[in-house]
Amino acid sequence: MNKSVVLALGFMLPGVFIAAQAFEKKVPQDFDTEKKEIPHGKIDTIQYSSATVGTTRKALVYTPPGFKKGIHYPVLYLLHGIGGDEKEWFRNGTPQIILDNLYAKGKLSPMIVVLPNGRAMKDDRATGDVMAKDKVEAFATFEKDLLNDLIPFVEKKYPVKKDRNDRAIAGLSMGGGQTLNFGLGNIDRFGWVGAFSAAPNTKEPQQLLPDPSKAKELKLLWISCGDQDRLMPFSKRTSDYLTENKIPHIFYVEPGGHDFKVWKNDLYLFSQLLFKPVNQEDLNLILKSE
Repeated sequence: MNKSVVLALGFMLPGVFIAAQAFEKKVPQDFDTEKKEIPHGKIDTIQYSSATVGTTRKALVYTPPGFKKGIHYPVLYLLHGIGGDEKEWFRNGTPQIILDNLYAKGKLSPMIVVLPNGRAMKDDRATGDVMAKDKVEAFATFEKDLLNDLIPFVEKKYPVKKDRNDRAIAGLSMGGGQTLNFGLGNIDRFGWVGAFSAAPNTKEPQQLLPDPSKAKELKLLWISCGDQDRLMPFSKRTSDYLTENKIPHIFYVEPGGHDFKVWKNDLYLFSQLLFKPVNQEDLNLILKSE
């Protein structure tokens, strides 16, 4: 990430705090390089029964370094794009390495991260025409699968906190659209929402938030996109609507297009803010500073 980073900070949440020295704006060159000498989290595959789809589905789960079953953790649900599946982040975004490195620097609140397959249909593989109508519709169906099947399964199998303030959702591209649709559509279930390069599946702002004031209940609403991304209008229209209605949010514009270089940066920055207080003035200064 370089000095051309731009941030539009739209009415951030008042009365919250994160120390400036605890947040890294500029991503180090080795932020996604595996380091043998530091503690590592663990990635597992889980299978859960989906009444929504009528089949058994898979997801990946990352548990942090030092994970203990006797401790209850907040949880982040991290969603993929239209051409991916539960392994897309793992294959292309190496979230386990990025998070391990942040933990080693003391930058993260301990959390469990769930990487589901957001294509909720019986054959949920990313094969054939991924833009086919039934496959696109399956991304909308995933809302019910997530809320009614996956989250309850995770809460039974893992020691996770169950309050909305301890549950975050984020995603890239199609998953970014899902994040806004599901997160803003279920503010009673999610306290933290992060959309990276949201795709055209994102609902119109008036549909997302017919009562804009409801979004003031969120701990953090983050929208980001690369400045060369042709999908920028979907992020900008959402941010514009939020700004017009004085809704706390961050609209973060960074160098780049529609790719994992951008999304890995987004994860690096967004994850540092989760499950801790955030100070609007500190964050504004950090992200705007040269």
